[in-house]
Amino acid sequence: MTNADPQELAKFGDLAHRWWDPESEFRPLHQINPLRLDWIDGFARLSGKRVLDVGCGGGILADSMSRKGADVLGIDLAGKALKVAQLHAMEAGTPSVQYREVAAEALAAEAPAQFDVVTCMEMLEHVPDPSSIVRACATLVKPGGWVFFSTISRNPKAFLFAILGAEYLLKLLPKGTHEYARFIRPSELAQWCRDSGLQLESTRGMEHNPLTGRYWLSGDTSVNYLFACRRPA
Repeated sequence: MTNADPQELAKFGDLAHRWWDPESEFRPLHQINPLRLDWIDGFARLSGKRVLDVGCGGGILADSMSRKGADVLGIDLAGKALKVAQLHAMEAGTPSVQYREVAAEALAAEAPAQFDVVTCMEMLEHVPDPSSIVRACATLVKPGGWVFFSTISRNPKAFLFAILGAEYLLKLLPKGTHEYARFIRPSELAQWCRDSGLQLESTRGMEHNPLTGRYWLSGDTSVNYLFACRRPA
């Protein structure tokens, strides 16, 4: 069984043609991408590194990491989104980025310890078994390499901000983008990381001011949060 939800794949597939429109449903991803990119680069120094982006979608993060000098492979199971990513890379002349339709677990069995950096951003909350993805990421990264996750915590504040606020009131995201039961507490993700042999090195929260449209990183991990982990050498 593939660790993917057909409804989730169809949902993002239907929106794939709008992935690179910064005023579309993917506007928040475009807005937070510089924050994510700089945070990842601050730890891993992307230039010259072999990088895997798990759940890459239309390639927003993968493309930007390539432009930082990394050799990037983006993987996803949403075929339409991957086609959009590939087309954008050709049109934009993005160097050193490739895309492949393959499950993280399958690639982990095929190419263990082959990547200096593995990223998995805004993806864990969309799969049936997120702990399996964490294990795959830990297998794919080289000893001494970095693994980065971002997801949404599960608590009443996150429901208010990420679902009621973002999807229904502010309409930052399409209704139905997230399912509350699939949100992941930081303590749960930290346990999966430890069980997979990863050391948690840093945690940050991501906040948003809907009045100004500004996003920033902070110490508040109660809604959106990021993990920086390392596989011991």
